This record gives sequence, structure tokens and C-alpha cells, in this order.
Amino acid sequence: MSERTVKDVMSVDPLTVGPEASVTEAARLMVDNKIGSLPVIEDGKLVGIVTEGDLIMQDVKLEFPTYLHLLDGFIMYPGATARFESELKKAVAADVRAVMTADPVTVQASATLEDAATLLVEKDVSRLPVMDGEKLIGVVSKSDIVRSLLDQE
Repeated sequence: MSERTVKDVMSVDPLTVGPEASVTEAARLMVDNKIGSLPVIEDGKLVGIVTEGDLIMQDVKLEFPTYLHLLDGFIMYPGATARFESELKKAVAADVRAVMTADPVTVQASATLEDAATLLVEKDVSRLPVMDGEKLIGVVSKSDIVRSLLDQE
């Protein structure tokens, strides 16, 4: 039996998103389609990948307004509320380009599952865009590889 390749287990024709899409649009696509990532395509080329983790926006640090507790009342420092609202609007209005991983690690469709598994572990990622030359043709995840091992038993 020949060694199985990425092409044998990948998800084909993945949903994609453009870098100008809003974070909200990307999140909606992921939730509605029960997927954990979206390759980002610009001018027909893969330019990034956005994942559920990216959408949590761990890098967006919001400073909550500073206040004083004085005589059982709360007094906001001037300007703190406006600054917080501005930061919150920026975070929510972010586009995919602001949160995606640019130039993601990819794998060729002809790669062995062992090679793909090694890449996933070494690069500490859960999914890899699958390429046929320069063309995106699928996505392979850790769970795809685990499933394929179970299928072989």
C-alpha cells in the first residue's frame, strides 16, 4: 500500500475570505460553517490565514476606564471613557488583515501525512493551507490526520 498524502485527507475547496473583510464577517463565516479557520486570498493569492484564535483578538489590549471610588460613588477620570470607547470601536471594526497570520505555513498536496504532521507540530499550528503549486486547493488539520490514522486500523 502506498503512503497516504495530504491530498487524501484534506478538506477540499475551503471557504476563503479577503483581507478587507471585517472580523465580524469572518467570525460569522466560521460559526455558520463550523470551521476553525479561513485562508485569506488577495488577487488570487494566499496572503494569510485567520483562525478562531486570531478572532479572539488576544493582541488587542483594551484599557478599561480608570475611576475613583469616593464617598460611595464612582467618578470617571476625564477622557478615560472616550478613549476606551474609541479603542473598543477600533477592535470591533478591525479587518481580517489586522488579525490574520500573514504568509502562513503551507503544505503541498503531494506531501506525506507524516511530513504534514511534522509541520503542524514544529510550527505549532492546527491547520495548514494545502497548495498545488501556487494555488490553494484545501486545508488539512490535526484532526484530519488523526482521523486518517484511525481509518487505517
